[in-house]
Amino acid sequence: MKRIGILGDIGSGKTYVAECFGFPVFNADLEVAKIYKNNRKVFKKLKKELPNYFDSFPVKKKEIIDAILSNKQNLRKIIRIVHYEVRKKMNDFLKKNKHKKIVVLDIPLLLENKINNKKDILIFVESKKSEILRRLKKRKNFNMKILNNFKKIQLPLDFKRKKSQFIIKNNFKKNFVKTKVKEIIKNLI
Repeated sequence: MKRIGILGDIGSGKTYVAECFGFPVFNADLEVAKIYKNNRKVFKKLKKELPNYFDSFPVKKKEIIDAILSNKQNLRKIIRIVHYEVRKKMNDFLKKNKHKKIVVLDIPLLLENKINNKKDILIFVESKKSEILRRLKKRKNFNMKILNNFKKIQLPLDFKRKKSQFIIKNNFKKNFVKTKVKEIIKNLI
């Protein structure tokens, strides 16, 4: 099984690119949302670590946002608690798909949390900053301060770009991205 790791800036279209491959995708953001909604153990850990922010189960997005905005260290604490569960979910996903030719890992902190293997094929999704910002502003609960807090804990984009074997310039035109993905798949198979 080949593992493809999707890298790029927040809002660059990593999830869309991951889905274009047509292979099983592990979407960490989706898993985190499920963990907040369904995992009482994570809620209890968050409540113990940050009692001023987490009141009741399931974890609400507003509580997470308030915690992150009030103190820079809170984001790291939240990630440390949630990351363990995300890694377990990823391992389950990999076991379930072990007979697939390719799986795609759409994990925002793939390199930062050392989730990648040396053999992983890394693909960097590159987009214009102005286009990224335009798209992010359309998202519900968009907050520039939270975006900046997340960017501070990420590795520099230049580093991720250099680590990648392939680069997809995402101009947010479906046919363009799909053509690039097909070229990459041809190279891999």
